[in-house]
Amino acid sequence: MSRAALLGLALLCSSSLLGGPEAAMAQPAAAAGAALQQPSGSNLTVEQARQAANRILEAVQSRDPNLRFSQFSEQLKATSSPAMVAESMRTQPQLLSWTLLSVRGGLRTTTVEASLRTSAGTRDLFMVLNSRGELDGYHLDLTDAKASQVAADFVRALSGGHFITARSFLSLPLQEELTPATLQAKWQQLQRYTGNFIRVRRVVEAEQGPDSQLVLVNTEFNRITDSLFVVLNQNNEIINVDFPQDPIRPKPVPAPVR
Repeated sequence: MSRAALLGLALLCSSSLLGGPEAAMAQPAAAAGAALQQPSGSNLTVEQARQAANRILEAVQSRDPNLRFSQFSEQLKATSSPAMVAESMRTQPQLLSWTLLSVRGGLRTTTVEASLRTSAGTRDLFMVLNSRGELDGYHLDLTDAKASQVAADFVRALSGGHFITARSFLSLPLQEELTPATLQAKWQQLQRYTGNFIRVRRVVEAEQGPDSQLVLVNTEFNRITDSLFVVLNQNNEIINVDFPQDPIRPKPVPAPVR
């Protein structure tokens, strides 16, 4: 989507930790007060989805990068490695416990919602599982965060090559369109014009409507400085990103006057 279109979208609207679980976590859904629903159209049953989600969360709690990586779907593994998982884990708070809240099935995937209690506080998590119970994507509820911080963290995750983490900031519908490999290709294409990423210089919350927020992430590369346009919804989920196809090109140095 072009920058003009993204800006138009914002103007129009103005008119993501994934133990052994504690005893309570292992209780049946009804006893734990969870609102579990039978998936429709998915290959996983509710019980299979719950078991897969618990295995994933147990691996996160154990902070075992090899086990975490083994639970990724093939599309996640394509842009990651156990070493990258270990690096990401070092920046994440410790997972203390969790409660599974709901299980909802789609045509190809199943989404499990969980409430996490971590060393940094409580946060809701949505895990997307494929038909084999592998993690195919995730999204943390960042409704109470600042839109500018979410957009900046998204760009920094891209710049560090953590495309699975970067994708977690996207809304789940947008994640279906943008796989980690797609994000990687778009980021690499951008840097062919701009040079390598150096830093995020400034983040500006621009146009805001009742349902969306446009954030400009001014980013310095080693050849030029350019802004990425990021649109978030009211829950601080990224719903569109502009990877400029023709970034501002570096200007030549004027020839010396003789």
